Amino acid sequence: MSHFINNDFSDILLHRHSVRHFDPTVKISREELQEMIAEAITAPSACNLQPWRFVIIDTEAAKDVLRSFFMPFNTPQLETAAAIVFIFGDTQAYKSYRDLWNQACEDGRISPEKRDEVLKTFLPLYEAASYEGLVHDAKTNSSLAAMQLMLVARAHGYDTNAIQGYNSKVAAEKLGLDPERYVPNMAIAIGKADLIHLNKEVQSSRYSVDEVSRFL
Repeated sequence: MSHFINNDFSDILLHRHSVRHFDPTVKISREELQEMIAEAITAPSACNLQPWRFVIIDTEAAKDVLRSFFMPFNTPQLETAAAIVFIFGDTQAYKSYRDLWNQACEDGRISPEKRDEVLKTFLPLYEAASYEGLVHDAKTNSSLAAMQLMLVARAHGYDTNAIQGYNSKVAAEKLGLDPERYVPNMAIAIGKADLIHLNKEVQSSRYSVDEVSRFL
């Protein structure tokens, strides 16, 4: 059962903001972290490939690993967040694609004919794709899960900060992943805002809709 304490979507969406200083006394159970990830991976992905992987850092020993390749200006989040969720894109997710649809067929959620149509249509695209194309696909689609995780965390009553200030060349290997297969997307700090620091933080502004969009 979800631990949503905030079901006001407008508040979740419009009042979410990046927090750099968290209350270090606040802890989040691993069960709830797993629950939030389960909710986050209901996000869509191209061809339902689901090319995302999560590494959850919630111990001092694991934070020491992050300290070795995080940029210093992200120290406040690293030191005070209840957890850091590192999201990677999986460039080889397509290799499990057949298993995914075979299971759906066995469960009766899709007919054998529809399964074969899906596999014939989409799987060859990934098998023939360049590595650069697979990286782009993995990072784009895992970004959908990353944004959803931040909104889910807010629904659970927590604050977040998306982090890309780290040495991306070593992130996967440092966290025990194959660096050729897994490409770092972002790390998300999760916890409860330190209200004393929150009042001192600069509230970011946004460009106007006219500046960032146009109709054709």
